[in-house]
Amino acid sequence: MAAVPQRMTEVTAVNRYEGAPPVSAVAPAAGNGIDRRVASGKVIPLFLVAWSLVVILPLLVLVCFSFFESRNFMMVYQPSLRTWTELFSSGRFEVMSRTLRVALSATLIDLFIGFPFALWLAKGPVSKQSRAIIVALLTLPFFLDLSSRIFVWRGVLDEQGLVNTILVSLGILKSPLRMLYNEVTVVFGMVLSNFPLMVLPIYSAIVVIDDTLLSAAADLGAPPARVLKDIVVPLAMPGVIAGIVFTLGPALAAWVEPTMLGGGFVTLLSSSIESAYEALRYPTVAALSTFAVAVVAAILWLFTRLARRVIDINSMFRNING
Repeated sequence: MAAVPQRMTEVTAVNRYEGAPPVSAVAPAAGNGIDRRVASGKVIPLFLVAWSLVVILPLLVLVCFSFFESRNFMMVYQPSLRTWTELFSSGRFEVMSRTLRVALSATLIDLFIGFPFALWLAKGPVSKQSRAIIVALLTLPFFLDLSSRIFVWRGVLDEQGLVNTILVSLGILKSPLRMLYNEVTVVFGMVLSNFPLMVLPIYSAIVVIDDTLLSAAADLGAPPARVLKDIVVPLAMPGVIAGIVFTLGPALAAWVEPTMLGGGFVTLLSSSIESAYEALRYPTVAALSTFAVAVVAAILWLFTRLARRVIDINSMFRNING
């Protein structure tokens, strides 16, 4: 039995002497002969099929339902554009435009605030302990109910709330301000709710940028603005796109903020969908939901087209993949 290890040692030594790879590098170990490319070639189509059945197929059914109509609380399965024409001719068009305005405002505010914050958190003079604490604080809202977080602001912004009480007691105001039940307050609530959804993807994209790239650019005389434009922004663009999607989608479907902070005076798409659902007008529900999905897709396409004029997105993703 002792001759076998000795023989393997001799063969390995001869292979190394002749410049050949070791025996262990040539012959794969038992049980590890699965080709990773073959495995990935099987897994990816299965994932695409499962994803299509779970996500794409329901969306297609939703779009198809929007081209039907309801009469006397009954579905009429005949293709028609009546639901869409009623959608744009009724007051729901104003609701959709208001929803789009509020959602885009909240998304842009989160982007303009979140990008500098994520850049400072990833590359600024922040210790590892402080960075870990801040990231933990950003993830903390995900463990709390959204309605509970928004309900706190009702007590802060109410006419008898904390802000008005302080301002009146200091003599800054003679009478309390009405800060609730308006569109600005709803946007404020959405900005607070979706801020982590914007910051975390951007932070994840910036933190993996090699510091030697930034140092090399600075050594070559590039000012900070040039480094930001030519290096940081292109490499952070996947995180920016993800942050926009993660923020704009929930903002378009927001229900808690307009209900608690708007008080029924700021009607958005979610309230219109709920009223149509309670009236059993399922084609209208499908049309409104299709409109929300189409808006997110159109904005994402437009943003990608604009980004292509500044950076090469294809090469950017190739660089990220290594």
